[in-house]
Amino acid sequence: MATYKAPVDDALFLLHEVFHLDRYGNLPGFGDATPDVVEAVLREAGKFSEEVLTPLNRLGDEEGCTRHPDGSVTTPKGFKEALKQMVEGGWIGISVPPEFGGQGLPTILTQLVNEFLCSANLSFAMYPALTQGAIAALLVHGSPEIKAKYLPKLVEGVWTGTMNLTESHCGTDLGLLRTKAVKQPDGSYKITGTKIFISAGEHDMSENIIHLVLARIEGAPAGIKGISLFVVPKIRSRTTARSARATGSPVARSKRRWVFTATLPA
Repeated sequence: MATYKAPVDDALFLLHEVFHLDRYGNLPGFGDATPDVVEAVLREAGKFSEEVLTPLNRLGDEEGCTRHPDGSVTTPKGFKEALKQMVEGGWIGISVPPEFGGQGLPTILTQLVNEFLCSANLSFAMYPALTQGAIAALLVHGSPEIKAKYLPKLVEGVWTGTMNLTESHCGTDLGLLRTKAVKQPDGSYKITGTKIFISAGEHDMSENIIHLVLARIEGAPAGIKGISLFVVPKIRSRTTARSARATGSPVARSKRRWVFTATLPA
């Protein structure tokens, strides 16, 4: 069986002897990153990566995800339990502001923890990493209402995130995208289009999946200047949660046509 040893001591040496982390105590979050806190975070992350994620790496490759006739997807054995451990440990929100449920520690700690996770099991690590990407986007660009509605659950890890960017005819030229957003009377947008490469677009590890979708509002300019980003949850609200699906077909395959009603534009 393959083994992985997280380079915790090397990381601590770099932080304290090369980058002198203690010199940045006047910056947000760094004051709480005392040597004992930093070491505790990295050693626990290393232990989790070595003992939980590494044994799942080969199993994930051999078993893979299973798509069922109803469009649902089951992740490999052990993935769901591993994410539950991450959620219980608060690993997803290490560097997120406390007002949204995070620990407010410097981003450099999140990056080191993610290095351990990705080195041990990249297939698994993509799920929390994509959630962190959605969190980062909403922190910078989300309205106060969107932040209050989505960030706490994403940070907690009971919801996960994705990014729905390119399309089969686009490649890296997103200015060519055809996904359309049409404004509705209630202020929401109906998003129609086809996306590809939607990693973690459907799985069994969280209560909800929050998709960040690039689309062009009807009448917007051509090219990249006419692109907007929308928050599109798989389950739109508690009142519609019984359907367990957003409007239309779920994003379950790497390429699939779907129709969603986005609750709020980002």
